[in-house]
Amino acid sequence: MTQTVNGVAVDASMTEAEHWLALRDRVPPVWARYTDLVVERGEGAWIETVQGERYLDYTCGIGVTNTGHAHPRVAAAIAEQAAKIIHAQQNILYHQPGLELHERLPRTFPALAHGDEAALFLSNSGAEAVEAAVKLAKYATRRPAVIAFRGGFHGRTHGAMSLTSSGVKYRGHYEPLLPSIHFAPYPYALRNPTGATDEAALAFSLAGLEELFATMIYPEDVAALLVEPVLGEGGYVVPPDGFLPALREIADRHGILLIADEVQSGVGRTGRMWASEWTDTRPDILIMAKGIASGMPLSGIMARRELLEKFGPGAHGGTYGGNAVACAAALATLDVIAAEGLLDNARRQGDRLLSNLRRITADHPTVAEVRGIGLMLAIEFADPDGLKPRPDLAKDFIQAAFERKLLLLSCGTYGQVVRIIPPLITNDTEVDSAISAMSEALTAIGA
Repeated sequence: MTQTVNGVAVDASMTEAEHWLALRDRVPPVWARYTDLVVERGEGAWIETVQGERYLDYTCGIGVTNTGHAHPRVAAAIAEQAAKIIHAQQNILYHQPGLELHERLPRTFPALAHGDEAALFLSNSGAEAVEAAVKLAKYATRRPAVIAFRGGFHGRTHGAMSLTSSGVKYRGHYEPLLPSIHFAPYPYALRNPTGATDEAALAFSLAGLEELFATMIYPEDVAALLVEPVLGEGGYVVPPDGFLPALREIADRHGILLIADEVQSGVGRTGRMWASEWTDTRPDILIMAKGIASGMPLSGIMARRELLEKFGPGAHGGTYGGNAVACAAALATLDVIAAEGLLDNARRQGDRLLSNLRRITADHPTVAEVRGIGLMLAIEFADPDGLKPRPDLAKDFIQAAFERKLLLLSCGTYGQVVRIIPPLITNDTEVDSAISAMSEALTAIGA
């Protein structure tokens, strides 16, 4: 006997929750999974499953829901705009949310010189924005090559995947990839082969870049340096303060464009609107996505107006980019960040998390490092002798936290890093609860 639930025929002997749980096997296995939770709703830093269980969500949809789940101001903006018009394609129509976003968002472009003006191009996903940035760099410079950095993640489309080196799973079995892409070392002090200090790591990275110029590619053939201001999938590595300024100087010296991929580090994640601001570094092109619209699909690139306008009509585009509802969500996101002081909160709660994580891990020898900036934090697991990565401990730790109703994710080339990505609205009570859960998880796995 069957009955209908939400328009779907189900076995009458099953509860509605059991029915939805039974459909999980319909999802293709290409989606590697952290949990089997079926969510009913989210509010702030919390999600609730169809079975009524509540979890503290410190995954943030992989750094997307910076204003928390279903923030009332964002939800209202989405509903209001959806009732007016949902899709108004950019070649055909202007719409108020899009026009306002084109005016407001470029004001946040890092380190604009006096009298300079930034401009915005909108698309849908981080990978699309990476593609747009690289296309613009090649189009504007008429140069063929791009230099990226080892450990970087820039997306899963063919071009973005070619620029990614955070793990073989993202690019393996897809060769041949795009040509004229070269990789320099990212300054990763913990694993730096010439010494585990910021100074040694920075020197090694810059020497690797200069070696590329000496052995593989003339600098005058390089269109862009593409870099994450804080390494994302590669392990949540915060580089030395001198790294981005040094890249800026090298780029200027050779007429190369500097592209900052702020898909994961941007929109307040590190306690500044853009992580590039921490070192007052002005990229030529800034890539954004994830947190910009609180969960609606929106991404984009910003650049100085004269650079972005080198794209002539039809040189780039996309059907859904700058969707009216997504733009309304982005405007509401900017409003919430300002009105609720979320940049200050990200810095304050990030400092609390970082100091407490260092306290609770101090007596655990397989915790190689606790690091981060703002609410972009990580615990790296490795054997104390030789720093052999321990992805098994990271996996066990995430599972132990899950059993204590705390959601976390892994990252790092070997999966040996646990990343902690709270929404920017998280509060003292939630941080204390997360610290307690992680302390218990460390004890449980015997790290």
